[in-house]
Amino acid sequence: MSRSSNPGCRVVRPGNGYAGKQGLNYFEGIAAETVGSTGICMHLLTMPPGARAKAHLHESHETAIYVLSGEAHTWFGDRLEEHVVVKAGEMFYIPAGVPHLPANLSDSPCTAVIARTDPKEQESVVLLPELEGLVPADPFAPDQ
Repeated sequence: MSRSSNPGCRVVRPGNGYAGKQGLNYFEGIAAETVGSTGICMHLLTMPPGARAKAHLHESHETAIYVLSGEAHTWFGDRLEEHVVVKAGEMFYIPAGVPHLPANLSDSPCTAVIARTDPKEQESVVLLPELEGLVPADPFAPDQ
């Protein structure tokens, strides 16, 4: 990270990573911990083929996702009953408190920019293990 001549402004070059509670690895980005932000965080996420997050919600912050490459399936709703595929060049919004489970079911990596309204991105993550079985490992297998 390099310091700008303007106090408080920072350039962050994703390099270091961290394991999120959700079961995915994020590249360090804009957050309270890295730049002292007070109302936003932004990270880069690359999901390898076959990667799947744990069912979870963010109890007190909204999430905006912009997919740079690949595509991600996301199940969402109280019982993960809704499903959407977000492709490169598309954006996806998740309100605070909405259970969701993203997965990369393709043979290619999926990379996305993720912005949240909580500067301490992992603070309001709530895991929902009771919803895990609602989305099978291969949700599109004929016998599922």
